[in-house]
Amino acid sequence: MLFNSLTFFIFLPIVFALYWFVFKGKLTAQNILILVASYVFYAWWDWRFLSLIIFSTFLDYSLGLALGKSTSKAKSKLLLWTSLGINLGFLGVFKYYNFFVDSWVEAFAGLGIDMEVTTLSIILPVGISFYTFQTLSYTIDVYRKQLEPTSSLLNFAAYVVFFPQLVAGPIERATRLLPQFSQLRHFDYKLARSGVYLIIWGLFKKVVIADNCAFFVNQIFEQPQGYSSMELITGAVLFAFQIYGDFSGYSDIAIGTARLFGFQLMTNFAFPYFSRDIAEFWRRWHISLSTWFRDYLYIPLGGSRVSKALQVRNVMIIFLVSGFWHGANWTFLAWGGLHGLFFLPLLLFNLNRKYLSEDALRLRHLLKIGLTFSLVSLAWVFFRADSISEAADFIQQIFEWESSSLRFFINSSKYMLFSAIIGFSILIMLYFEFRAFRKQRVEVHLQPFSAAFIILCIVVMGAFKNQADFIYFQF
Repeated sequence: MLFNSLTFFIFLPIVFALYWFVFKGKLTAQNILILVASYVFYAWWDWRFLSLIIFSTFLDYSLGLALGKSTSKAKSKLLLWTSLGINLGFLGVFKYYNFFVDSWVEAFAGLGIDMEVTTLSIILPVGISFYTFQTLSYTIDVYRKQLEPTSSLLNFAAYVVFFPQLVAGPIERATRLLPQFSQLRHFDYKLARSGVYLIIWGLFKKVVIADNCAFFVNQIFEQPQGYSSMELITGAVLFAFQIYGDFSGYSDIAIGTARLFGFQLMTNFAFPYFSRDIAEFWRRWHISLSTWFRDYLYIPLGGSRVSKALQVRNVMIIFLVSGFWHGANWTFLAWGGLHGLFFLPLLLFNLNRKYLSEDALRLRHLLKIGLTFSLVSLAWVFFRADSISEAADFIQQIFEWESSSLRFFINSSKYMLFSAIIGFSILIMLYFEFRAFRKQRVEVHLQPFSAAFIILCIVVMGAFKNQADFIYFQF
């Protein structure tokens, strides 16, 4: 079920009404409703993969109880590795098996050896990377004694499949979200109002910015050889705004929807395109994933407490794994590797923590923001391309600079209209986000008048004709 679909806007009020009017003050009934609604929400895509989520739920619930009772370090390690092995095994089979098989075949083909192998004719379950990491955080935290295992299967199951953030995050930690299911929730008007405003803002970024940008981005990336250098640059920049509007828009809708039910989810984006270096960008982009890798991979590897050489190793591992988490393609590894290379000079000169403090934005920062955005947009080319060679050709054409024409965007009245909509909507987004950034907030705070204006923009400029999936559904 898509957040930008009519189905969801029928589904949400029904669940909301049952939750607050029929089951108000009944914690168990509310949690059952959330569980059932979440299963319906996910099954709307493909009910067969519910079995996978339910299996993972029972597995990690049982292992959590066993870890809580274990007094043997060896047994606890065995239980933890059982959770890691099975959960990552499912992820590996569904997401990476065919990639490794195809890469193996291609490697031998390069040596003149033809191999016959069998690949799997399976589709990738929506959100598997997200809910797998969410359940793993539970067993790891219980193993580390940072969290007491829950005795409530209902609460744990609702935590695993909580529908607002089930398929594309934020990736919540059990230490933060799970306890909220055991607390009696009361309707909070201010919290719900902020949730509605976030939903409106997220829809604006998705259907007005992301889906309109996609009109041009898809054409340019499908046939890049037919466009000028300036058109390719514009296409890369538009993809940067498309993926940001798409993914951060989803996160805003997820966080806002959770607030309607009395839940607080973590901030997942904090205006990353105002970052002054790559390190700051990764503290502002997909925060739930970057902090997950920091806490469960980077720090166990030694983090920054080791020699500079090992720090470099740890950073590159994190970025490469982060890239590979996004998809089974060498392009994602290249994307992650590029960000690692961009990050290394900051690490080597001890500048990676320069913008930890929210100091006021100065004029001198604008050049740094522009440079950081340019590097990020360059890396997005690899993220969007179907292969390394296509991405390399795309970038090579940019630097050949044979033509600076932008005729593609104005070659018809329809294209001119889309160009105007995109330009205007991006300016609106940047205006609201810059105001929030200057006030050191982590989200845009709409007021009634500005919310009405954004709704008008959605109605007038929203791309509803060709309803588009969220990009991160494929991860």
